[in-house]
Amino acid sequence: MSAPAGAALHLACTGVRRAERDAVAAHAAAPVHPPALRDLNRVSDLLFVMARKLSQLAECAGVPYTHSARAFH
Repeated sequence: MSAPAGAALHLACTGVRRAERDAVAAHAAAPVHPPALRDLNRVSDLLFVMARKLSQLAECAGVPYTHSARAFH
């Protein structure tokens, strides 16, 4: 496993999180299919966990994760 793969997953996670924020904002104007919002959140979580695991396997010292108080639910 390599650190570049973990970095690529972090970038993908960032893109999905942006899409999630955009979908939540769009939901304020017109209903968005609730499972789509849920699935965007789950995909971004999965990408985050996969990136962290790849970094761990590559023995890269990552930045310790601190849970954000801001959350989309």
